[in-house]
Amino acid sequence: MTETLLEWHYVCTMTIEPTPARRIRRAARILLMDEHDRLLLIRFAPPDRRPFWCGVGGECDPGEDFPAAAVRELFEETGLSVETCGPEVARCADDFTTLAGEPVTADERFFRVSTQTFTPDTSGHTETEREMINEFRWFTRAELANWPEPLFPVNILDLLDLEAT
Repeated sequence: MTETLLEWHYVCTMTIEPTPARRIRRAARILLMDEHDRLLLIRFAPPDRRPFWCGVGGECDPGEDFPAAAVRELFEETGLSVETCGPEVARCADDFTTLAGEPVTADERFFRVSTQTFTPDTSGHTETEREMINEFRWFTRAELANWPEPLFPVNILDLLDLEAT
């Protein structure tokens, strides 16, 4: 079955059509903003590819909905505990290879959370996260626009301008 996802202000409309070699990977992503309008990103440095940055979030557990996964992932990856991550602000589908080497088609839902600047607590990280994550950083929009390493999703600046639907 084909499902067309919400358009990101004409930036990214994709269709989920898994190929036989790819499964749908449902994930919640959090646009975590501080009081200075900076976005928290995580730098991953896998041994088999170039380092890259992405926001907080990860795969939904079996039977878990996107909002619950967002709350859980936010706590596991940063130590920040919230009751809700608010309404969904965007959806996207994309094909990529996970850090474990599995080719997937992602069904990602984005949520925006505002907080005060803090230093993330990494005690809830998985073994893979402990091996691959080597930095957290709060980015300004200007820094995001000119950052030399890959940022995911590639249209992250556009996502910051979206309002909840």
